[in-house]
Amino acid sequence: MKDSASDPTSDIAREYLERENKEKQVLSLLLGSFLDKKDHILVQKTQMGGTEAYVGSVTLEWFGGRVHFASGLPLLQKKYNPDTDNIEIDADSIDEIQQRPLDWSRQAPLVQYLAARKNHKFPPVLVVISQPWVDDPKASEWDSEGRAKKSTTDFTPLDKDGKVGLLSVSEENVTIYALDGQHRLMGVQGLIELIKTGKLQRYKKDKAADDSFITVSDLTEQYQVDPTYLQSLPKEKIGIEFICAVNAGETRTEARRRVRSVFVHVNLMAAPLTKGQLAQLNEDDGFAIVARKIAVTHPLLEQKPNRNPRVNWNSATVAANATVLTTLQALQDMSERYLGQKFPHWKPFEKGLIPMRPEDEEIEQGIEEFRKLFDNLASLPSLKILEHEDTPVLRRFSFEKGGGEANILFRPVAQVAIAQALGLLVFKKRSSLASIFKKLRKFDQQGGFSGMEYPQSLWYGVLYDPNKKRVQVAGKDLAAKLLIYILGGLQDPMEVAELRKAFANARTVEDKTIGFDGEFVEPKEVGLPSLI
Repeated sequence: MKDSASDPTSDIAREYLERENKEKQVLSLLLGSFLDKKDHILVQKTQMGGTEAYVGSVTLEWFGGRVHFASGLPLLQKKYNPDTDNIEIDADSIDEIQQRPLDWSRQAPLVQYLAARKNHKFPPVLVVISQPWVDDPKASEWDSEGRAKKSTTDFTPLDKDGKVGLLSVSEENVTIYALDGQHRLMGVQGLIELIKTGKLQRYKKDKAADDSFITVSDLTEQYQVDPTYLQSLPKEKIGIEFICAVNAGETRTEARRRVRSVFVHVNLMAAPLTKGQLAQLNEDDGFAIVARKIAVTHPLLEQKPNRNPRVNWNSATVAANATVLTTLQALQDMSERYLGQKFPHWKPFEKGLIPMRPEDEEIEQGIEEFRKLFDNLASLPSLKILEHEDTPVLRRFSFEKGGGEANILFRPVAQVAIAQALGLLVFKKRSSLASIFKKLRKFDQQGGFSGMEYPQSLWYGVLYDPNKKRVQVAGKDLAAKLLIYILGGLQDPMEVAELRKAFANARTVEDKTIGFDGEFVEPKEVGLPSLI
């Protein structure tokens, strides 16, 4: 007969779970009482490279209201400009500067980013905690040798190892400055002002007022921002890391050097992404998404066995001897210049803003349109040579080692110019890709894309700099206009006259204009080439 008594193992397990639940409840009550203290923040203590820090989180409202720009540190007050919140740099202050100048033109884009993008995210900020005695050499906190008797951070541990605890941030005793994250602070402060007043003044870099404002109604109209959602943003939390302005045992000079050193190290280690890397990772920019898709799926570009890669994924340039055809950055630029004519709303409303990801259906349309472009590009005789030849000999100038054809189709700058021209012809002038490429194949067969280093080339002085003997990126827009012209897409007499003048100027080197025969001529004698 089975014993009806309870199972000892089950009893032990139940008692353990009950005790664990009670401990959690006690901990929750204790933490609740500590967290209710408005002048303390729950933090975790960290240490790296001899620098102690305290990591926690605060609301955006607290961050915007309690944290100051580092340029306001009292030790820099003599050179502090309250109008710009920057330090005036001169021979006296240069050795004490800890921050790059604030760029106030960034505030409006940052505010729009926070307000309009539901999945916005700012990385944690690094701040310095200071106290009034730091800037008083006669304060009792300094010893006879000018060394601090205590730290400017007041940390109360809550565990036996002293790793978790409460950091005092009493407004009466503590002043906090942003060491890394000043522009994030600027953005948050602008957001709070926008929410409170309904509008935000736009500024130029030096904080001179611009002629316009951001308003809540603008955000509602352009981005469909819900006013209720906007009111909730100040309660969102941002990560924050505190370090002390002065450590116990430091002199004021040593403390300043340490804080400045931390700032420099943080910025040196945080290398920005290259444009190529951004194109790889960007999930908001429709043009980048389309470019990536075509780069990995189109037969002209995709990776194939026994074939050198056709796309440089990181660099913005292609070396003379590189076997790639293009770069991911160039593909993104091509995508933007071509598809931007069809999907202008894919671009952000103003410079500096992160674009809003297009709808999936539109992205699929963009991929299909861009694929058609590359299908036709692949039909050009010069690119068909790639089936049995690599790119260096087609790209290099004749005077470079190994010689080459100097074909513009193998230069990213020209690829972007072609996409720009064709985007306007296809989506604005309503020309068909079939008719355009029928002409371009003829142009290519006649050598129109090759020999850019020679005066008889349309691209001489435009995409090729005869003085420096190298590709000229600045000629990209002119190259696009010339292509539009020879394809019959430029017919307005005034525009044609302006193009002729710009073309003559491009072929003028040191006040000498070079004709198609290589001889010096008067600028007005340089005409435009025949239409294809």
